[in-house]
Amino acid sequence: MWPRIDGLRSLALGTPGELRARLNSLVLAGAKTATAGLTDEYAEEGEELEHVGERLALVDDHDAPVGVVEVTGVDVVRFADVPWDFARSEGEGDRSIEEWRAGHAAYWARLGTPVTDDSRIVCVRFRLVSTRG
Repeated sequence: MWPRIDGLRSLALGTPGELRARLNSLVLAGAKTATAGLTDEYAEEGEELEHVGERLALVDDHDAPVGVVEVTGVDVVRFADVPWDFARSEGEGDRSIEEWRAGHAAYWARLGTPVTDDSRIVCVRFRLVSTRG
């Protein structure tokens, strides 16, 4: 299960270190308003999908809160069907859906979970509601 902070589920973006710090900075700057996950990760962790209106504690490498986001949308789609408008809202600088897919496929492969076109992706949209630091 994901850690809970002040009654909120945590949102730990990317992997600890430089990547998480960069992604958190993008959220806090308002550039990143979405994130993608694998349905398999939720099952492995025993977690339910996020739901619209749910608030999540955005955390750093030590599970300390750096902000709170509110979920504004949740869709589950095939990896091959992730839309460009969603990928662009992740705010990570991808210039095309193909670049987004290549980067995410490489990321998940590094974590030991290769994806195919049929892999189920949880597309979570959110808005920043507060910062903590």
